[in-house]
Amino acid sequence: MPNFSRLQIAFKNVYVRIAAAMLLGLAVALAIYKADVPQDASPVIHSQNIAEITQLAEQKARLEYLLIAQPLSDSPRYVYKFKDAPSLHVVKVPSTSHLSLEREVLLKNAIPYSIAKDDFLASHKAVMDEGETALDKTGSFLKRHAFDIAVIVLVLYLIKFGIPGMGMSASVITPDKLKGSMDDLIGMDDIKQEVLHLEDMIRNRDEYQSHNIDKPFNVMLTGPAGTGKTKLVGYLAKRLDMPMISASGSALESGYVGGGSKALNALYRKACAKGKCIIFLDEAQSLFMPRGRSEKKWEDDTANTMLGLLDGVKSDKGANVIWVVASNFDDSSTEMDEAMLRRFSVKINFRLPNKLERKELLRSFLARKKEGLVDWSDLDLDQVAEITQNLSPALLETVVERASMISIQEKAIINTDLLFRAYERATIGLTDRATTAEKTLQRERIALHELGHFFMQIDPYLRQGMSLAEVKEKSHLLKISTEAVSKIGALGYVLQSGEDMSLRTLEELERDVVGLYGGVAAEELFYGARGISVGSQNDIEKITKMLNLMVNRLSMYSRSKIDYSQLAKETSGEQSLRLMEEKADELYSYTLNAIRDYKQVMETLKGTLMEQYVLSKDAVFELLEQHSELFMAPLHGQRHANLKLCAEEAAA
Repeated sequence: MPNFSRLQIAFKNVYVRIAAAMLLGLAVALAIYKADVPQDASPVIHSQNIAEITQLAEQKARLEYLLIAQPLSDSPRYVYKFKDAPSLHVVKVPSTSHLSLEREVLLKNAIPYSIAKDDFLASHKAVMDEGETALDKTGSFLKRHAFDIAVIVLVLYLIKFGIPGMGMSASVITPDKLKGSMDDLIGMDDIKQEVLHLEDMIRNRDEYQSHNIDKPFNVMLTGPAGTGKTKLVGYLAKRLDMPMISASGSALESGYVGGGSKALNALYRKACAKGKCIIFLDEAQSLFMPRGRSEKKWEDDTANTMLGLLDGVKSDKGANVIWVVASNFDDSSTEMDEAMLRRFSVKINFRLPNKLERKELLRSFLARKKEGLVDWSDLDLDQVAEITQNLSPALLETVVERASMISIQEKAIINTDLLFRAYERATIGLTDRATTAEKTLQRERIALHELGHFFMQIDPYLRQGMSLAEVKEKSHLLKISTEAVSKIGALGYVLQSGEDMSLRTLEELERDVVGLYGGVAAEELFYGARGISVGSQNDIEKITKMLNLMVNRLSMYSRSKIDYSQLAKETSGEQSLRLMEEKADELYSYTLNAIRDYKQVMETLKGTLMEQYVLSKDAVFELLEQHSELFMAPLHGQRHANLKLCAEEAAA
């Protein structure tokens, strides 16, 4: 595809434009001059009778000259003149007959002839015109030069308007066509309050101007995908009774220089024509990247144009135009241009719904189903809201849709179990039992590996002396599976619900590391130090990231709280690596020692897990109750011994 960047940059110079106009005028004048050639006054007689050419052999003595005009065209012309006659004779012949006439008549009878030159044709235009009218001539010209004209028009179009399909596609949506209302945004009361404040600013503009706030209330919406940013803009436009021009920010990444600027200016002109209007740019994070990063200065043209348009208060026609941009990134997670951020006086940060909001969202999505499709008596939305931690409203709706699909396929009613399966399909993907069905030794290793994760996750509660019922209440376990999952590249997994975002402490992070080490430690416990498999790769990668966070970035094990990762590698590399290795060795040694207390019960549960492939939380704790003597007594004995040792140390 041609690149017109250099040409477009050149045409921004006024002198280049003047020079181009002069050259174009000179070319036109030259063409007119060449076209204005004096014409021969001799009358012209046109014919398509080939017999006239064959009769020239008998009239060769009378012949003054014979010319062939355009011999390679579809219709060559034979032009001849007799010495004793003032008129020119023009015979139009088909190209298929020309060669035979030339060979059988002209050459065979030695009739002298030559090819008509351009200067002859220029002074004898009637030879080629055949009595055509001006309209006929125009049609013939367009037909002959159709391709050339099309290429010239295409080049001019690309220079002016850009490459087709790469411009911005914007649609104007009137308030009456906007569906929904602010009430559809379930929960998110803090977000809705911000929007109501924004609405008040726009409605009572005069009051804010009295406080010398005369800038347009340009709005920036940030937050995770699927949290309702796009919907909220529509609700705002409907409440304000203002039309909305919606476009994608990615369309500004044009394939030609100045394309993004032209698109933005076109949007602005369209909005100004509407008077009061909202311009909404979705996925507009590219506009906020710092300028001057590249040597290609034109790459900042779009951002520079945007900066100028955002100060629309300088122009009366743009005073009522409000820009709203949405992005999945914000200035806390991504470096952004300060000048662009300063243009947005209102910033609204969206968040993921909490547990109570997830419950209400799920209830709302399920309430839209027809009566009889949801078993409300067998539906624990608290449990479903717990397992769907960190899911956006859009993903929650996807889970409900997946539940409906399963319900249709299995002709079942939606209940807690079906929603749980839908969540698993939507987040984990397809599970495959056949991949490991015939590999008994591998399945045994997978079962022990996953049980190792589980026991080290509940180990802190058991060592505190909690009963199994209390441990079950605190455990986030959902299921233990030995089915393969291609999406995450695992031959088994432990599925558990998480907690909403919280401030993790050092103790909690160490528990997470120990839980991840449980799978590796279980393999070493049963197969030896040289029997650890590559199935622990994913666990070790996660552990390394967590230890890097704890040791280097937060320096949790040091009195000097600094971020070692920002220091030069020469000064902190070896020391931080040594400390990471020490903490990793300490935590893994603890895990290996702790998991030995569960060896017998793991052997017992392994057979059941291999037989059934999947064990739910209820099934796991039911088995633990049946075999509690295999691990509860040693743990309690060890706990009493530790307490006695602590008492003796305190007394001493």
